[in-house]
Amino acid sequence: MSQDLYDLLGVSRDADADALKKAYRKLARQLHPDVNPDPETQERFKEVSAAYEVLSDPQKRAAYDRGGDPFGGGFGQGAGFSFTDIMDAFFGGQGGPGGQGGGGRGPRSRMRRGQDALIRIEIDLAEAAFGVSRELKVDTAVLCTTCQGDGAAPGSHPVPCETCRGQGEVAHVQRSFLGEVRTLRPCAACRGFGTIIPEPCRECSGDGRVRSRRTLTVKIPGGVDTGTRVQLAEQGEIGPGGGPAGDLYVEIQVVPHETFTRNGNDLHCTVTLPMTAAALGTTLTLPTLEADVESGAGSGVETSFELVIEPGTQSGSQEVLRGRGVPGLRGGRGDLVVSVVVETPGRLDPRQEELLRELAALRGEEQPTGQVKAQQKSVFGRLFGH
Repeated sequence: MSQDLYDLLGVSRDADADALKKAYRKLARQLHPDVNPDPETQERFKEVSAAYEVLSDPQKRAAYDRGGDPFGGGFGQGAGFSFTDIMDAFFGGQGGPGGQGGGGRGPRSRMRRGQDALIRIEIDLAEAAFGVSRELKVDTAVLCTTCQGDGAAPGSHPVPCETCRGQGEVAHVQRSFLGEVRTLRPCAACRGFGTIIPEPCRECSGDGRVRSRRTLTVKIPGGVDTGTRVQLAEQGEIGPGGGPAGDLYVEIQVVPHETFTRNGNDLHCTVTLPMTAAALGTTLTLPTLEADVESGAGSGVETSFELVIEPGTQSGSQEVLRGRGVPGLRGGRGDLVVSVVVETPGRLDPRQEELLRELAALRGEEQPTGQVKAQQKSVFGRLFGH
């Protein structure tokens, strides 16, 4: 290799380690045989890899700068370089057992964050509207109090792995057209942790956590609906090795109400009236949603209201009562929509039938012709001609 090694990498002679690695990664992406398989490019890739293998080693670089032969017999003759550097060129230095960015490698920690947990609870419509506190029993992983998450039996401690000498990874050397290619793999003896627990804790079998049932109090805010999730930070599963806990999510399921149905923040209910009440008008006393809250009685909370039915009210008409719906999570409150259904009597005794015929005669309705109108098209029908 007659060309200057610095020129091969395209760096100055005073380039630091980061500059060398950056230049090598750039060239490796362009010249790797998987990208450019022609022989000329493969030969240049060998030269670039050899140049980086020398300049990235402080001792070999110093020998080269003094004019010595850093290869000691040529490329591929006893010279080796880490295949991980090639992988870094393509994957941005995310390799290694530790999974650390920036090329960081080494033993991975036994301590990891725990998983999130999810439980579902049912609540009434009034509780969903105005909020409620509930006690929950949850079965999750908690910290092992015997070993305090260490995983080792009392009086013992994890010891460095003899196979990888605490590094968490071992090197495997293989000869190829590139020379000796060294790859780093997680140590099978310690599973990449760098330490071995000679005497695992009997309580948790070395995991640092055990399963336990505990009681939590969750405050459900007013305005939630079916599908809403309330997050309890760090109340989920404790992580392996006593790592930080995940979060607990409480998913809400609202039980259907006997009187009211919910549409967003609006409440809907239906009132059925006899024909006479609709014709003459009346006043009804209807319950509010607050009536379902136990603390409502005697606390100044309105548990009922009067609804005035005007004379001549037609079946299908609606009364909208502002601000009597469900409070919103971000403020405000929906409306209560009361739909009126007028009930026509199905069975009449002779006297009732006589009175209705007299009424029909007085109103000139003995032989009603009815009013025939074209059916109103829906919005989509008017738009699309249906």
